[in-house]
Amino acid sequence: MSDSSVEFASLLCSRLCHDLLSPVGAMSNGLELLADEDDPDMRARVMELLADSARASADRLKFFRLAFGAGGGFGETLAADEVKNAVVGLVRGNPRIELGWMVEIPAIPKTAAKILLNLAMVAFDALVRGGRLTVGVEQGEVVVRAEGPRIVLDAEIRGVLADGVGAVSSRTSAAWLIRKLAEEAGGSIALADGEDGVLLLAASLPA
Repeated sequence: MSDSSVEFASLLCSRLCHDLLSPVGAMSNGLELLADEDDPDMRARVMELLADSARASADRLKFFRLAFGAGGGFGETLAADEVKNAVVGLVRGNPRIELGWMVEIPAIPKTAAKILLNLAMVAFDALVRGGRLTVGVEQGEVVVRAEGPRIVLDAEIRGVLADGVGAVSSRTSAAWLIRKLAEEAGGSIALADGEDGVLLLAASLPA
């Protein structure tokens, strides 16, 4: 493995650790509170918070396992339901975001699935005030649409997705992975956000 591959893998790991820090930290704080708390109502509340944090951690791990890792076994496709469950877990922690799933095929090619998951994460992060995240796959094309009252797409992430230009960092690692996967498959990435409150991300992949 080349030095650049090792560096990129470390950046993906940094992104994973960054996203897990909050729920895992909340569990640690909750356990400390539980050890010192005698009030039954407060203990019940802390237990609820611990359960929420544990679920959020599990959701993130399942998502990153498919989006960044080698999840799904050695086959050429992933079950569409497995991919959907990963996206559901991504948005579950934000009640302001509604998910639309527009995938009717039973299985998705692994490359398309990884691109879909990473595009969904980019679009999810851009919905800073909530909104609707819609995901679709059809005839060699993956489309993710984010619609909300305010869309904020990081400038460096935009540069990577639109033109393949920008620094490689933990923040842009998902965008670089999307572009790399698409290019290796002989496909392309498109980005459109001319309409106010709408971000459209798409990947065209050869059949």
